Amino acid sequence: MSVTKDFEVPKDVIFPPGDLYSDEPPLETDLHRLQMTLLIQCLEWLWQNRNKFYASGNLTIYYSPRQRKSENFRGPDFFVVLGTERKPRKSWVVWEEDGKYPNLIIEILSASTGDTDKGLKKQIYQDIFRTPDYFWFDPETLEFSGYHLLDGKYQPLEPNPQGWLWSQQLSLYLGVYQENLRFYTLEGELVPTPEEVAQQEKQRSDRLAAKLRELNIDPDTI
Repeated sequence: MSVTKDFEVPKDVIFPPGDLYSDEPPLETDLHRLQMTLLIQCLEWLWQNRNKFYASGNLTIYYSPRQRKSENFRGPDFFVVLGTERKPRKSWVVWEEDGKYPNLIIEILSASTGDTDKGLKKQIYQDIFRTPDYFWFDPETLEFSGYHLLDGKYQPLEPNPQGWLWSQQLSLYLGVYQENLRFYTLEGELVPTPEEVAQQEKQRSDRLAAKLRELNIDPDTI
């Protein structure tokens, strides 16, 4: 089934104003909400010194003035746009963002959205968005798949020996860790959350303090 014709924009269409609020329902479960938040937090921590990207989730992407409101298409659960200003937005309005579409999309599957994520949405992301990297993950069954756009068609990605899939757009792996979808660096290091970083720093500090006390040095006096 082709959806491209349904979303063609006539040349004489006047685009509505770009100051549009997102119109997305809440994510279905805590698992879905926490997974989306986890991806956003990890990427923003890793790229804390970068300014030319936008990462968000469960946010409406307005891509056509004739865009139909329906239960069949909602904003992606997680997406990243590269080469854009890093700032808060009410929604992603393509015609106000230099025509930019997401470079990467991740859908968090559920019983009610799985068929749409694997069917209609996948085709829209392939044929209209031309999003290079598309992944989906089910936080309940841990089903995980990824695709890369090649010659206009999504081709399935082959996992590495650890079962991770490579995102060319982010130059990161995605893989399942403790029943969550996480990012890994090219070197195979897990991208931490800010909380995990804080915990690691506290553990290092505690070890150093213990070592100083072994040497009869009070760490509080240093």
